Amino acid sequence: MTARAFHSSPARFRKFKTIEEAKARYRSGPFSWKAGVLFVLSGVALAFYFRNEKERMTRKRITEMSKGVGKPKVGGPLNLMDHHGRETKDEEYLGKYRLVYFGFTHCPDICPEELDKMAGMIDLVKKEHGNVMVPVFITCDPARDRPEIMKEYLEEFHPDLIGLTGTYDQIKQLCKAYRVYFSTPPEIKPGQDYLVDHSIYFYLMDPEGDFVEALGRQHTPEQAAKIIGDHIRDWTGPLRKD
Repeated sequence: MTARAFHSSPARFRKFKTIEEAKARYRSGPFSWKAGVLFVLSGVALAFYFRNEKERMTRKRITEMSKGVGKPKVGGPLNLMDHHGRETKDEEYLGKYRLVYFGFTHCPDICPEELDKMAGMIDLVKKEHGNVMVPVFITCDPARDRPEIMKEYLEEFHPDLIGLTGTYDQIKQLCKAYRVYFSTPPEIKPGQDYLVDHSIYFYLMDPEGDFVEALGRQHTPEQAAKIIGDHIRDWTGPLRKD
């Protein structure tokens, strides 16, 4: 009588307790649920990276276009008098970002709303990036906005705000350089109250004094601070924090 040969199970089955487990493993194919999760997470990470990189390159193109030869330049030197009555030079602001707003202290509603928003932007940027931005309020109404008036007015919004004023011709020239529209009523009598019509934008300037982006009324403080922060992170040159 011939002895029956007995064979052990193939090695690939030894790690399973039963044949049913082995069959279930091979029916599921070479990919486990862990591999699937890893695949999905990798896809999400790549999508996030490429989206951020696309946004960064878009900001870079906008910045480079604003510096391009033959392009109309937005902005000009801030050689004016501050709210302490001190003559300032544009060189003092170099090395930091500038957030510039044009308005007037007798504005009944829009300017206070925008300055409240500006205060929020200042705090958010400062918390995230440090003291890298100079917030500037430039009057469109130099006849009434003397330094002491601006000082008292700006103290209600934020201690970092710098108010700038000058002669009518200086303000008119600077508004033209920033592409800011402003208009006062004709034939104003001494002591007469009036309103100044003007553009409503925040102008972001880089540490070299070049225009970066205009932020409008549609931006919340959080949205505006994110845009500013993105430009700060993209900046590769020197940046003052004093």
